[in-house]
Amino acid sequence: MQPRETLKSQSSELLNRTAEKAIRYVDNASARRVGPSSSELTALAGFHEPLPTEPCDAVDVLRQLDAIGSPATMTLTGGRYFGFVNGGIVPAALAASWMAAAWNQNASLRVMSPIAVELEDVVLQWICEALGLPSDCHGGLVSCATMASFTALLAARHALLKKTGWDVTEDGMFGAPPIQVVAGEEVLASLLKALSMAGFGRKRVTIVVADGQGRMRADRLPRLSERTIVCIQAGNVNTGAFDPAEEICAAAQEQGAWVHVDGAFGLWARVSPKYSHLTRGFENADAWATDAHKWPNAGYDCGVVLLRNGDSLRTALGITAAYLEPGTRREPMHHTPDSSRRARGVEVWAALKSLGRAGLRELVERTCSHAQRFAKGLRDAGFQVLNDVAINQVLVSFGAPEVTREVIRRIQEGGTCWCGGTVWQGKTAMRISVSSWATTEADVDQSLEAIVRLARECRFLPSRT
Repeated sequence: MQPRETLKSQSSELLNRTAEKAIRYVDNASARRVGPSSSELTALAGFHEPLPTEPCDAVDVLRQLDAIGSPATMTLTGGRYFGFVNGGIVPAALAASWMAAAWNQNASLRVMSPIAVELEDVVLQWICEALGLPSDCHGGLVSCATMASFTALLAARHALLKKTGWDVTEDGMFGAPPIQVVAGEEVLASLLKALSMAGFGRKRVTIVVADGQGRMRADRLPRLSERTIVCIQAGNVNTGAFDPAEEICAAAQEQGAWVHVDGAFGLWARVSPKYSHLTRGFENADAWATDAHKWPNAGYDCGVVLLRNGDSLRTALGITAAYLEPGTRREPMHHTPDSSRRARGVEVWAALKSLGRAGLRELVERTCSHAQRFAKGLRDAGFQVLNDVAINQVLVSFGAPEVTREVIRRIQEGGTCWCGGTVWQGKTAMRISVSSWATTEADVDQSLEAIVRLARECRFLPSRT
């Protein structure tokens, strides 16, 4: 076994080598395949070995990780990844992530890491400012929007049942008064997962019909009450469309219902005067879930949960123990399901600090412009764009379902860019999501050329019956 002194002496050399490899990876991102080749995927078998019986040299560990691991990555740091609304990472956030890893902070309590908690306080305030939400919101940083929605739904469950005299913390959910959950026909699968984890059950959700772009129809809302949670979308994951928040929030407020916003990426459209009209009324909700690793490009992983009423959040998630001294300031572990967790606020602070309000606005508007460029190029080539391109999402059909699926397969294997597939209102489609700060017009044009070329090659494939 290597002695502690040996490990410590190797640390500086190892970190320098790591930086060299990481910098080379980032610098070459634009020239890399976006998705790994079949041979690069096959090489991953090299990781499958018995657990070593003795310590391995750290330099050799790094060498193997880079040699086999780097080629098998999806190049999210480049400009031609258009799948799953995955954001890139701005340079300041990447650098801050390295620093945060070196600090190795536990952001659970202020006494564990004053810097981690302080930066989390700052970024939550900045996000409220950027999104035009109430300045006195309470919230926290979690792993993703799914966990953000889960957190908000736990708080909503507690708040609504408290009105009936039921204490979830003490009495649990067995025998609790029922809560009605309302969501749109195009509700995101991750929100259904959050509802299921919170104990509401997917089959118990009242589904409201959506329009042709996936927006919940406010005129079809069921009767609401003080025991209703209405879940609305800021940015449909397929079309980018927004539910009519003004009408829905007004109807909910009349009956004392709770409104939760699933705004994983679309909520950030509020930073742009050009697109903020799409988000009108979302500020009137009771809770919001979004991601900093999508449009703000803060790097993975960072979801954000915000609530108008912080009491329900603290009561639902707070814990007490003899070794936990109560404080007068916000403590992250009382605002999220996690206790120990990494200092996500460091990267988010760096991303927001480096971009500023103007940079966030430009990032949103530029990626939306790229989406419009994709849509125009595909239409001009004779293909059907299925959605109104409201923000950064484009859905395109290349004809028969098997043709569209084959185009997607060839695009993913080709490596020029990466786009995923979906089924939208019965039609098989390619989904193009432009979310990275690194994407340029040249990236769009290069990707368009590859998509159109492959689609034309596939157009006359024999149809399968």
